[in-house]
Amino acid sequence: MDPNHTSGQPTNSVPADVHATYSAGDEARLVEYFHRLKSEQNLVAAMVAGFIAALVGAFIWAVVTVVTEFQIGWMAVGVGFLVGYAVRVLGKGLSSGFGMVGAVCALGGCVLGNVLSGCGFVAKESQLPLAQVVMQVLLQPAVAWELLLATFSPMDLLFYGIAVYEGYKFSFRQIDEQQIAALATQPTPAKAPDVHG
Repeated sequence: MDPNHTSGQPTNSVPADVHATYSAGDEARLVEYFHRLKSEQNLVAAMVAGFIAALVGAFIWAVVTVVTEFQIGWMAVGVGFLVGYAVRVLGKGLSSGFGMVGAVCALGGCVLGNVLSGCGFVAKESQLPLAQVVMQVLLQPAVAWELLLATFSPMDLLFYGIAVYEGYKFSFRQIDEQQIAALATQPTPAKAPDVHG
């Protein structure tokens, strides 16, 4: 089941495709299930997770690029997956807002990865401490932009696009049909006897 289907639904609603699949007798159980899932969503945690994952991905990208002295575009794919996974696990999101967080953080991680790679090469060639170069570049957006353009290649757009797609796609909580089917076929718990009657 596509978790995007829950986007824009009322808090206690069930996606339309689930309505069509299961009988009315399962409705209360399904509504309760989706209500519980939505109550577990945490957009702030998703944003923090995406930001940290983007930093980690950018750092790994830069280390691999500087050590190998070769820019591997597929590192962007790894950044997108890492960010999306982190957003999904900590954010537990079902709505499209979580996908947007993943997409933006994935793109930011890719750009930062390229900038840090450039800083690594500059530090290597100039024999300056890496931390000093990074601070100088990051505190001067114009310099960071020039460094990014100097290391840019048209293929970067393709990899950035894939990273953004993965960051969006993997940021959603995965709910499959088997989970819903198992929930819908569980026997309804028996009501406790009415002691007042």
